[in-house]
Amino acid sequence: MKAKEIREKSPAELSELLLKLERELLDARFKKATGQLKDTSIISKLRRDIARINTIARERVQ
Repeated sequence: MKAKEIREKSPAELSELLLKLERELLDARFKKATGQLKDTSIISKLRRDIARINTIARERVQ
């Protein structure tokens, strides 16, 4: 997800998206641990998206 797309969302949408991505990351980690995850690069992509959302949320507070 691009930073521009994230900046267009409202704070409520951002928190909802953040919860969704964190849940997806948790599921991906469990799948990796059990050997069911074929594309392990999704974990780093989810982590980056979560970091982008947190960064933009912090920018708005200041």
